[in-house]
Amino acid sequence: MADHEVRTQVVLVLPAAAGSGAALARCAAEAARIAPVATVIIELDPENPVAAPELAPAVEGIQALGLATLIAGDAALARVVKADGVHIPASKSAAAEFREAREILGGRSIAGIDVGRTRHDAMTLAEEGADYIAFGIPAHVEDRETARSRRLELIAWWSEIFEIPCIACDVDTPDDARDLAEAGADFVAVRVSAAVMENGVADFLSPFAAAISAHRPAA
Repeated sequence: MADHEVRTQVVLVLPAAAGSGAALARCAAEAARIAPVATVIIELDPENPVAAPELAPAVEGIQALGLATLIAGDAALARVVKADGVHIPASKSAAAEFREAREILGGRSIAGIDVGRTRHDAMTLAEEGADYIAFGIPAHVEDRETARSRRLELIAWWSEIFEIPCIACDVDTPDDARDLAEAGADFVAVRVSAAVMENGVADFLSPFAAAISAHRPAA
């Protein structure tokens, strides 16, 4: 990759549960050697929550790699563990959660939001100061193929018109990653399972890295 600059980068989505703190930084370090990782989003397990004292060193370790670290859906915890900010997942209450997160974290921390599949919400939240807009595929959506096409369309639309970065969330395959990079996604968010995190991320993440590096941005 020395002869060109990869425009699209990876957002690594890692699961955090009690006892997983040390594995988070280790997985992020391995991933950063393989792919152009820019940010790590830490997803919390409400049934097996990781305590702030365990999570804080993991956040610090990830940040030491030069990676921004966001906590999914919990601005208060993000503040306690000194994360770089918060990622608001898609939901009916996401807009309200974003506004609350801004109140908790202030303007210096990152606050981004997954708006699902709606242009109106994307533009509204961007006007309200979202640091990035994400387009994902909510878990309840049954027609995943149509949803993928809609996400691709939204990424292409957003990247053509707006300066605020866009993230393609719920990117399940390297082919999806390549298509979204070609459509103009600034970032593709790749979720790593607990099993992959435990066994090593290299084999899982390498095809995604190859897919987005195959896309050459226009000069």
